[in-house]
Amino acid sequence: MEHQLFLVYKPWRTVSQFLTNDSKQKKKRFLGELGDFPENSMAVGRLDEDSEGLLLITTNGKWSNIINKSALWEKEYYVQVDGDITADAIESLQKGVEISIEGKAYLTQSCKAQKLTELPQLPETLQRIRDDRHGPTSWLSLTLKEGKFRQVRKMTAAVGFPTLRLARVRIGHFTIKNLENLQVVDITESFEKLIP
Repeated sequence: MEHQLFLVYKPWRTVSQFLTNDSKQKKKRFLGELGDFPENSMAVGRLDEDSEGLLLITTNGKWSNIINKSALWEKEYYVQVDGDITADAIESLQKGVEISIEGKAYLTQSCKAQKLTELPQLPETLQRIRDDRHGPTSWLSLTLKEGKFRQVRKMTAAVGFPTLRLARVRIGHFTIKNLENLQVVDITESFEKLIP
């Protein structure tokens, strides 16, 4: 098999890369701790250290570029926010909000956003999240066709509802359904059928 593609449930506080030259990060957890990946494996896109959920890992730079650049590969996130998110805030997220990217103002693309009426089924996390004794929290689903640095967190903060927990649950048609925390699944065969 020339190349491989894996689905991974990246846990909270794991860095989305295999190695680092940054001495300040040497004690952190990296993707290599999740499984025995082939040489030249790379994360397709990123999830920041404080986020969890679906991550794709491949040995094929072409596949990585297809998934990262094509608007057909939507990324869906479940986001727990501080406060009971309002219909106005949801509408603002849908239309696009102004955030800062590398010190410059950036207007996010329109996206799908909706408040979740039931708690999402996510794997247990080690992240400590405050309980409702300190005020209400709510969950929403955000589906984006772009992926700027810490974009979801910046978007919810821009509408007045900071992110408490963030999990990516879908990339294109691949989802976290039946995927447990830290689990790695080889999906090379199913992906090869999708590309020319």
